[in-house]
Amino acid sequence: MFYFFKQKKPFLKDLVQEFTDIHSHVLFGIDDGAKTLEDSKVLLKSFIELGFEGAITTPHILKDVWDNNSQNITSKYTEVQQLLPELSAKINLRVASEYLMDESFARLFETEKLLTLKDNYVLVEMSYLNPPIQLYDIIFDLQVAGYKPVLAHPERYLFYHQNFEEYKKLKVAGCLFQMNLLSTMGYYGANITKVADKLLAEGLIDFAGSDVHHLHHIRAFDDKVKIKNTEALRDVIKNNNFFAD
Repeated sequence: MFYFFKQKKPFLKDLVQEFTDIHSHVLFGIDDGAKTLEDSKVLLKSFIELGFEGAITTPHILKDVWDNNSQNITSKYTEVQQLLPELSAKINLRVASEYLMDESFARLFETEKLLTLKDNYVLVEMSYLNPPIQLYDIIFDLQVAGYKPVLAHPERYLFYHQNFEEYKKLKVAGCLFQMNLLSTMGYYGANITKVADKLLAEGLIDFAGSDVHHLHHIRAFDDKVKIKNTEALRDVIKNNNFFAD
């Protein structure tokens, strides 16, 4: 008689030891992430307790919603460093931004330097409703300007779920993909977890990010992952070592 055992799924928190996060919203009072200094403190402490080695926090720049810019983001980052010096140093907190790809973004990177994750790697996102009409023009022009686009949470764009070839088209166009860790354990719903698993299976994911905004996100790290391709996930998490310094 043969016995078949399902492979035990790891807890998400067990996969992120010495992890360098490249997507979070821990600077207080600047977007839809941390609201107060105490929130920033709790989130940074949680990162340390989870075993994160570094964190590049990425406040939104989204015209008419979060009208941030490089100046006020770096100013808030400096404020948090000064108010929470021990935590900021222990987690190796750094700052970049998450840019919505729209017409104002296309004008922005032509006129001023962007806040990048490292060197010329810039974190970008799309609306959850639909991609920008001139998406591929923006991606092309961004690269002509010397940047490498890292697309945040591609698994969460529902308009691509029934047209998987669009993901491959984006990769050919020069986009790197950053998957949200919480997508692997069902936080955003079963369908998004399924798409995340498929993207991992096809080798389309380059990096991972927490996209932490609040304590509900932190608590989700206590759950087990639900994807099949856990080894691919481990490899992606290791890829984040590129941003460790």
